[in-house]
Parts: sequence; C-alpha cells; structure tokens
Amino acid sequence: MTQDAEFIPIGSMVPLTGASSADGREFRNGLQFAIEEINALGGILGRPVRPFFVDTGDQSAEMVTAAARELISRRGVHAIVNGYNIGAQNAEYEAIADAGIIYVHHNTLLQHHDTVMGDPDRYFGCFMSDPAEYWYGQGFIKFISWLRDSGQWRPESNRLAIISGSRPYSIVTANAMRSSAADFGWSVVFGPEIVRTPTTDWQSALDRARETRPAILANTHFYASDIAHFQRQFMKKPMNCLVYLQYGGMHQTFTEVAGEDAEGVIIGTVVGLVHDDDGRAYSKRYRERFGATATPEVGALSYSAMHHYALAAGVAGGTGAPYEFTQNRKVAQRLKALTYRSVLGTIHYHPQWQAAVPYPDATRDPSRGMPHLFYQVQDYRKEQVVIAPVPYNTGRFQLPPWHRASRAAETAPAAPDILPPP
Repeated sequence: MTQDAEFIPIGSMVPLTGASSADGREFRNGLQFAIEEINALGGILGRPVRPFFVDTGDQSAEMVTAAARELISRRGVHAIVNGYNIGAQNAEYEAIADAGIIYVHHNTLLQHHDTVMGDPDRYFGCFMSDPAEYWYGQGFIKFISWLRDSGQWRPESNRLAIISGSRPYSIVTANAMRSSAADFGWSVVFGPEIVRTPTTDWQSALDRARETRPAILANTHFYASDIAHFQRQFMKKPMNCLVYLQYGGMHQTFTEVAGEDAEGVIIGTVVGLVHDDDGRAYSKRYRERFGATATPEVGALSYSAMHHYALAAGVAGGTGAPYEFTQNRKVAQRLKALTYRSVLGTIHYHPQWQAAVPYPDATRDPSRGMPHLFYQVQDYRKEQVVIAPVPYNTGRFQLPPWHRASRAAETAPAAPDILPPP
C-alpha cells in the first residue's frame, strides 16, 4: 500500500475504454472537479484529497472487482466514489466489504437493495447514490399517463411498444414498464424486444414495432451513441408515436450523432442535472474547466456523490482507511442521516436500501427524494427542456415534429402544474 498521511486517497472505478467510455470520462471529470473544489476550501478537516482512477473497460465482474482490489491494496483508498459500472452485478461489493470502506456508486440496480438488506452489517458501507432501474419503468408509465390525462397529448391508441438492450439493467427497466402498463390503461403490443447490445443496427426491431402501430415507442438501452443511431433510423420512416429514450440521451454524444433527428424525443433519467440556478452555475464552471463539448449532466453524478461523502466524513470526525471499520461505520451513519441538496436534486438515502429515494415515484416530498426527470429535445442546438416533474420543470411538453396531432390535441389548453400520478 502506498499512502501519504498528508492526503486522503479516494478511488474511482471508471470505464475509460469500451462502450461506456464517453460516460467514464465525465465520471472522472466530475470527481476531479469536486475534489478540486473541496481542496480549495481546505479539504476534509484540513487534509487535502487525492483521487486515484482505474479503468474498468467492459465493466465485467472480473474487471470491476480487480479495480476495487487494486484501489484498496495499492492505494489504500478511504472510499471509492464513481458513476456506474453496469455488468459487475455487485461482485465488487465483496472486496469492499472485506476492507470496510465506503463505496458510493450509481449502478442503478435493484439488486443493490437485495444485497444490502440481505446482510446490512457486512455491506454497511455500500451506497447507491441514485434510485434503482425499477423506478424507470414504473415512473415512465406514470409519466405518459399524466401527459394523456392532463390533456397535453391525445394518443391515437393505448398501444405501447418496448425495445430493450441486452444488459440486465435494460431488461429490468423494460419488464417494469410491461408489468405496470395495464394498471394505467396501456396495452403492451410489442416486446420487450431484446436487441443484443451494444449495437448501432436497430432497423429490424423498428420494422417489427412499426407493424403494431404503437402510440408510444420506448427503448430502454442507454449507450448514448447507440440510441442516437436508433433515433436516426426511426426518423427514416417515423411512426405516429412518442419516442422515449433512456439516460444516455442526456449525453452530448447523443445530440452530436442524432442532430436534428433528436428533436421531439423524450429522455428519462432517475438521476439527472436539475436546471435551476445552482445547476446552471455548476454547468458553466464545469464547461469552463473541461471544455464546451463536456457533458456536466453526466459528470454531476460523481461530483455530487463526492461532495456528499466529504460532508458526511467531516461531520463524522474524519475518513477511515481500509479496515478502520469503526470510523467508516460513523461515516456511513452520517451519509444516511445527512440529506444533501445537490445539483442532481436531493440525495436522501433510504435507511434499509441505502439507495437514493426517487421523487415523485416513492415520495411526494421533493425535499426527500431525487427527481425522476423527463427531458425533451426541443432544439438540438440548445439545452434540453425539463418537462416533468413539478417543481423541476423548465418548460412544457411539445408534440414531436413527426407526430400527426389530432385536432383535440392542437386545441388543448396548457397543462396545469400538477405532478404525475402517485
């Protein structure tokens, strides 16, 4: 172990190569940016923080677990803070639990709940700083029902088509959509159709979905470039439906690849940048630091988690090195006790799940939940518009340019500022 007592080592496992490398670079930038700000303010109780990064490549269980072990054994990190690593399925938790350090991530897996609640004493230090993928599916169904019921959109039918990537994350999201749809009056007429991903070829799935004439077409795959190609292929022969895409649509890469074809798309994320004064100020600083083509929406994940950890460690009396279980348990307790209003909205950890509680899906109080945000690309050259939920919305839903509006929809009054249904 190489550790200088003058600084606090913080580790990060980031996919700097492979399909998620665009996100991985932003996760690295976000953590670096947060640490620069923390150090400028005096560090954590007077000690500067130093980051260490390990590339997780294809994000397999072997790669992610090896990265965790390297950070613990070679760097002696007091915590590991990063964005997501989709594919390890919590395998890395074992090395982290053995060392007794804090681990804050954004893997967006319902499996995290099961692991932590299955042995809370062993996994006391494992935190998921966003809601699980399950909430994507349920929250999406509530959102489209709200659009319909509030008169913002008059669908021609109740038909829903679902296309999924092959990652478990995407499949869980798609299945949650399917299982919730009937409760709100929707009929799943296609899918979930699982397409092996990563891929840029969606034509076959689109052709089969088109035959069912859906009112909504949802794709639960999340790699930014892949879903940009999906949207470009959709626009070659568009259907008269809404198009919903996943988290990756927030990334600058998505609009760079999709261009004007992106306009009208709805993008959902259970963890996204809030477009308020604080969020815009952060975005400005982030782009000044990392360039105009950087994506502060993605960097905000590791950025916010690092600030929350630093706050908790300061209140707990300091960080804990590997195997300093007593001190790290104090930090974990403070993470759960301290609700933090970040640029992502509120990070409030559920006492049993140790995952961020989603708003409005699991709480009706925005001060106690991270907003499940729905953006719409209304001008691909400008910032995406947050259309739900209240009070985070910055604009209203607009019919996509390819959508043939009914007369009723064209003359519908502006929607009231109400929440999607509970």
